Amino acid sequence: MWNPSDSIARRTFLARPGISVGAMALGSLLSKHALANDGASAMASRGIIDPLHHPPKAKRVIWLYMAGGMTHLETFDPKPKLAEMHGQPMPDSITKGQQIAQLQGQKLNCFAPQHPFKQWGNSGQWISELWPKLASQCADDMCIVRSLHTDAINHDPAHTFMNTGSMINGRPAMGSWLLYGLGAESENLPGFVVMVSTGKYGQKQPIAARQWHSGFLPGQYQGVEFRGTGDPVLYVSNPKGVSPNQQRDVVDAIQSLNSLAEKRLEDPEIATRIRQYELAFRMQASVPELMDVSNEPQHVVDLYGTRGGDGSFASNCLLARRLAERGVRFIQLYHRDWDHHGAVKEHSAGTAKEVDQGVAALITDLKQRDMLKDTIIVFGSEFGRTPMAQGDGRDHHLAGFTMWFAGGGFKQGTSYGATDEFGYQAVENRVSVHDVHATILHLLGIDHQRFSVKFQGLDSRLTGVEPCRVVPEILA
Repeated sequence: MWNPSDSIARRTFLARPGISVGAMALGSLLSKHALANDGASAMASRGIIDPLHHPPKAKRVIWLYMAGGMTHLETFDPKPKLAEMHGQPMPDSITKGQQIAQLQGQKLNCFAPQHPFKQWGNSGQWISELWPKLASQCADDMCIVRSLHTDAINHDPAHTFMNTGSMINGRPAMGSWLLYGLGAESENLPGFVVMVSTGKYGQKQPIAARQWHSGFLPGQYQGVEFRGTGDPVLYVSNPKGVSPNQQRDVVDAIQSLNSLAEKRLEDPEIATRIRQYELAFRMQASVPELMDVSNEPQHVVDLYGTRGGDGSFASNCLLARRLAERGVRFIQLYHRDWDHHGAVKEHSAGTAKEVDQGVAALITDLKQRDMLKDTIIVFGSEFGRTPMAQGDGRDHHLAGFTMWFAGGGFKQGTSYGATDEFGYQAVENRVSVHDVHATILHLLGIDHQRFSVKFQGLDSRLTGVEPCRVVPEILA
């Protein structure tokens, strides 16, 4: 840190050779070019993996995160046997010795899927009737993986594991890893953007900002949260009476002081601060233009069912497409309503309705713009829900759940893996969270085994140290 003893007195600042008021003015004029030509800044833009390990299929990721633990049994994993056994004891052979959350020690009875499934599209994908728009319009684009399992049974560590590959707080989020490895395509927007929406159903799952933190990577790779209503970024607008030129003068003066401190202290966080001040200034012009969807044609407004700016999941999906067009590398949309410990029939129907049109519109919109082919869509939760009842709801479940993917090199119109006939355990073609990370990295041109950062004496990776693999069966 810059201690008070390291500070520069005003008179000394003005008197030192080479730091006159005239030099400050010249620095102001040249600051933008200096930053553009700065080696560290160029490296940040380019990414440290240059060239890529192999040719990529995708350029960006849009992760649709259904926070709270979406029930796979009401959405994407049909279980007729579980329906037949409704109300009967779950066989001990399924649950004995297994980790169960709040149902531990209670009577475990089978709880039938609460919504019917049917086949959709030319591919005949089995999807619940909860998804009329997604299933009817996009079933043939989806790669449904029904054999996920994870290591955490409570929300916060499960979020952390899904996002960072570790249950230990303080590790970089996947978006930070990608920005660090691949660099940013946009000079005027953050490379990693997060948006959060909340509906009317289920328990509102809290989402901590550490889920998009850069961890031990430089702070410039941290995700930036955009708000769905009002100013998307706090203080992005100039105060009243402050013109862009005046704001530019303030930024340049601060940059000059930070540059002096960086040369003296060689603190990498000061270099990050310099870059982030410059990005923040450019965002004052780019963010209002991003949020202004008034130029979107009526057919796009009808597709999403929103004119934007209302904080809904559909509105965030529209903004995600606009962010992707502008070169944002990693976009993560959280919807917080999937924690259904009670009334799973009503709440899963309500929450799916909040999400259905937006996600179908996003896939359709990207296809129409020829962007789906190089955009990875990820849809899923931190874990699933139990096939046993918790009253009329379901408990947390880590042993088997579903995620699906679209675009960016994933195989279209296909299903992979399976849970057992009760939907309890992933038994066929099991896929771990680290396998998901490795596969996404592969599609972006990165070999997960060759992408590491030295931290506390160890080569740290997004995919950890335990064996994991790219899943070739789900790739086109």
